[in-house]
Amino acid sequence: MTRFIDYYIRSEAECERLKQVDVLAERFAKRAPIHDTEGSFPFENFNDLRQAGYLKLTVPRQYGGDEITLYEMVQVQERLAYGDGSTALAVGWHLGQMLHLRTTGKWPEALYADLCRDVVAQGAMMNVFASEAGTGSPSRGGKPETTAVRTEGGWHISGRKTFSTLSPILDRFVVTAYVPEEDTVGEFLIDRSDRTIIDETWNTLGMRSTGSHDVVLNGAFASDNARITGKGTDDGGGWLLHIPACYMGIALAARDFALEYAKSYKPNSVKASIATLPTVQQSIGKMEGELRIARTVMYEAADRWDRNPSVRSSMRAQLGLAKYTVTNHALSVVDLAMRIVGGSSLSKNFPLERYYRDIRAGLHNPPMDNTVLNQLAAEALNEN
Repeated sequence: MTRFIDYYIRSEAECERLKQVDVLAERFAKRAPIHDTEGSFPFENFNDLRQAGYLKLTVPRQYGGDEITLYEMVQVQERLAYGDGSTALAVGWHLGQMLHLRTTGKWPEALYADLCRDVVAQGAMMNVFASEAGTGSPSRGGKPETTAVRTEGGWHISGRKTFSTLSPILDRFVVTAYVPEEDTVGEFLIDRSDRTIIDETWNTLGMRSTGSHDVVLNGAFASDNARITGKGTDDGGGWLLHIPACYMGIALAARDFALEYAKSYKPNSVKASIATLPTVQQSIGKMEGELRIARTVMYEAADRWDRNPSVRSSMRAQLGLAKYTVTNHALSVVDLAMRIVGGSSLSKNFPLERYYRDIRAGLHNPPMDNTVLNQLAAEALNEN
């Protein structure tokens, strides 16, 4: 791994943490082609993450976690994705959600404390399943077709959730559901049972190992105290920076592969390696520019969010810009890397074609490009 990725390390503690993540990333990179080909969930990666203490990084110290900052979460996610984008994106939803719950206080304290202790002691994970085929992305505001019906001591939840990342491994998860008797949408913590069925539908172009299958709820029970009624403090959605961090890691891996290829490939049509060719150097320079701009935007947003809690609720556009910039620049970087490598970049023996497929998924993670642009336009218009 090149020194370039170390540019945003600020302390010895961060350096040591990232060295440990490097070990995981290197290990996961060797497994990634197999899981990508099979579309299988990397259970062994998550066992390694659990043993390394990765799952408790964003848990508060009072419950035994490391309580890392948003900036530090971006660092580790970027590193992990350098080795395997699917694993990084999947575990990022857990890390991000735990950070989100910590900073917003939206869960009842007792419920949150129990979850945190289970994460630390057992390596438990969680995610929120909100997407549905009939409503699209929850960020668009559609009403869930999943319903919650009152029963003795709680609720019966029925419906189907799509894009349920981490579903093969979770023992609990939060789902959104429409509550007819209240004409409102609620969130419910569900324990995995015979009433929660994983329908293995995830067979995609990229990010093939995230386990984002459909989850079918057949009257799954949620007790009264498992309903999440609070909204908590508005944190601006800072936790979603785990998404651009992942795609930046993939782009960095593509860039490094292209550099090593360019320095080592010496066709007999040139006197030295293709790295000496002006056209290749121009492409390398473009990759560097794309990466430096995107990383600056991403890390600046994370640092501001950490340092200024009072402005978090007004940072939605800036945080969205980080995702928009990273995702689109990452697409460009991978494309440039493939142009440098040439036809060999399409080979299944090289990782570039997987990077290309994985990076496309970033366009469909929240916030969407048009949403970010609308937010930026609204801010600009309100300033004038």
